[in-house]
Amino acid sequence: MSITVMDRPSPPKERKATPEFTPDLVYFEPKTLEYPKGRRIFDWVQQEGIPYRMTTSHNRITNLPGETELEQYKNAKRTLVVGIRKTLKFDTSKPSAEYAIPIATGCMGHCHYCYLQTTLGAKPYIRIYVNTDEIMEAAKGYIQEREPEITRFEAACTSDPVGLEPISGSLRELIEFMADQPHGRLRFVTKYHHVDSLLSAKHNGHTRIRFSVNAEYVIRNFEPNTSRFEERIEAAGKVARAGYPVGFIIAPIIWHEGWEQGYSELIERLAAALPPDATHDLTFELIQHRFTKTAKNVIERRYPKTKLEMDIEKRKYKWGRWGQGKYVYPDEQADALRMLLSERIFEFFPKSTIDYFT
Repeated sequence: MSITVMDRPSPPKERKATPEFTPDLVYFEPKTLEYPKGRRIFDWVQQEGIPYRMTTSHNRITNLPGETELEQYKNAKRTLVVGIRKTLKFDTSKPSAEYAIPIATGCMGHCHYCYLQTTLGAKPYIRIYVNTDEIMEAAKGYIQEREPEITRFEAACTSDPVGLEPISGSLRELIEFMADQPHGRLRFVTKYHHVDSLLSAKHNGHTRIRFSVNAEYVIRNFEPNTSRFEERIEAAGKVARAGYPVGFIIAPIIWHEGWEQGYSELIERLAAALPPDATHDLTFELIQHRFTKTAKNVIERRYPKTKLEMDIEKRKYKWGRWGQGKYVYPDEQADALRMLLSERIFEFFPKSTIDYFT
């Protein structure tokens, strides 16, 4: 198929703001337009007047605009690549789930601490995969291998799929697929509130939607370009009323001046804002802030004015999988964070469970 490169017309001086992500530039990989999702996204791009290009592979995208690394990084965060997921071997995703199910890569958010800073390396653009039928068929194979045990799939290991859902529609597809799997479950976490298209989906309680929340200090200083706390909680209420199991991830838990009050207020605000039907079968996952030397270097280049504390001398080195280690809080600080949050969670949500603290 021959496609003419189109550029967006000169925009008016004041562009109407939208709460949903709209890329500045879109690339289409070969054969993506042979898939219904790829064709639909292409039609949407044309309708919105978004500039687009054809590329033989996302690995060949090297000419993103920007004179400096920082400018190129910011522009990459506004760039969408529509592609086909070729590798259908799923990575493990402990402790959240048995496997990570790949429907997208990259995120439009600018969270300073995010581990995607290093795992996505020099290619932080956003990718949506159009071959979801093949991905779901692969998931079915993993489920059958473990029957009669339940197999859980995490859809947010390498992306925030809720932020992309208005473009991709992939989460709704996965939710309805997993609804028909007696031994399959889906999980994903988000910092965005664009859940309306999921509310009418058939889910059979097989999908748990979790929202990433934090103390006001952390959201204000380290989570640019994400939904406000109030929007996330409102979305949590919506999905709870739609019958979804709900959870919260408090991550990264950051030791800062006034942390006791900050995290106590977080739990109190959750309790005050959530409708009663959102507290049934509620789960919490607690993850303390950690970083590697590589991540520290990348973050300091990309967010040179960040207030994120990454003083190696104040941290404990913790060995991880594959011989790679990370810097976490010393045991005394980690225990204090865990104890305060655990006490507050069970005070306000006595029927909830804490899946893990790490």
